Amino acid sequence: MAFEGVSYNLENEQQFWDELDEIVSTRCSDHERIDDALRSYLSFTTEFRAEYLSTEDDITKCSRRLIDGDLFANHTDYVRRQIVYCILQEDDNPTLHLVATFLLVDGSNHDATFEMMQAEGAFSRIVELVQRPEVEADMALHQLLLKLLYEMSRIQKLSWDDLVAVDDAFVLRLFQIIEGASYDVDDPYHYPVIRVLLVLNEQYMIASTSSVTISPPPRVTNRVIKALSTHGLSYKTFGENIILLLNRESELSLQLLILKLLFLIFQSSSTAEYFYTNDLHVLIDVILRNLLDLPYDEPRAESLRHTYLRVLHPLLANSQVSRPPHYKRTDILRLLHMLATSGTHFAPIDDTTLRLVKRCITVPWLQETSTPSRSNSYSDAEGGASAPVTPLSGSQENNAIGEGQRELARRMLGMSVKAGNESATSVIEVAAHTARPGIQTPSKVRDAQDA
Repeated sequence: MAFEGVSYNLENEQQFWDELDEIVSTRCSDHERIDDALRSYLSFTTEFRAEYLSTEDDITKCSRRLIDGDLFANHTDYVRRQIVYCILQEDDNPTLHLVATFLLVDGSNHDATFEMMQAEGAFSRIVELVQRPEVEADMALHQLLLKLLYEMSRIQKLSWDDLVAVDDAFVLRLFQIIEGASYDVDDPYHYPVIRVLLVLNEQYMIASTSSVTISPPPRVTNRVIKALSTHGLSYKTFGENIILLLNRESELSLQLLILKLLFLIFQSSSTAEYFYTNDLHVLIDVILRNLLDLPYDEPRAESLRHTYLRVLHPLLANSQVSRPPHYKRTDILRLLHMLATSGTHFAPIDDTTLRLVKRCITVPWLQETSTPSRSNSYSDAEGGASAPVTPLSGSQENNAIGEGQRELARRMLGMSVKAGNESATSVIEVAAHTARPGIQTPSKVRDAQDA
């Protein structure tokens, strides 16, 4: 869009908002007049951005004024498409900031916006913009474009062309940004960058498990796993932060994104020992706690329980926790026993849970190490004594995170999948488990608090 040269003489902020309301309320009879109104909107807001749009909230307010105005209400599809074209063509940072904010605000309420962006090739364009030095230097714009990438990627399947636009350099740069920032997971860069890496991993999983009609079928390289395989030692902060996020995240879709990446990390021999051992202890504690907190009469909880168990098995079998001294062996066995025996008449234990629990129990270091004893009793490698497997009491549940949680508190203050039909099936099942954004993770504790 070429901007028209219009001169404004404003004396105060109220005049700015009054003039903006007049622009977004323009009645238009044809596309040419709509284009003129949109040019006026962009030129006006960019001209006075330094004076009246000093915060992200102010820029978001501008977008909401446009969405609520007659211009957008009467020509929604056309205006939306023109703004998508704008992000495809514009190179000016202030204009990109306004356009990206509009698309994020509009898309948060209408999936059609993100679907239109994907259909018009906006994904590869934003990937290209994010890598520009002048865009990365503008932290607010860079973060905004990363949010757009995440939001448009988590509600739809990306095309092969979209995935091809993501190269090794792009993924490695995201890891470098995380590593170069502070250890605070609330750092402005951490959350948007981590979420893009998580959603890219999910897209690679979906692509690798989807049937394709192209011959020969295109090869999918999971560049997130590839980066961790080849440069994992240089990017440990990312691993620490996804465990922190799993510990506190209540949105189901984001928990699933984290679990999907953890599943592939522990399934691959090149990444199974990516995490620090102390971080693995934290992760085990978080998994134990979250499994204990899932209700038995909630369908979403059942699927999430399956995903956690699918992550737990390769974590116990393939990471360094498989070597002595073994961490929380008794607690893990008690939890597995409870999961296999704690169903009710109205919510019996499903066959998949029983199968996944059995698979976890077959991990060698969880097996009996002495002569066979009575049923439901296991030799504890931590202390050498036989430990009867009984459900955790309430106090044990409250203390289930132990040493790992203390390590977590300290830090907060301070692909090739292994062969086998079972593993292949698990990859497909984990990749297929999705949830709509905004849905909360089922929780016994939260339900009790809300009662």
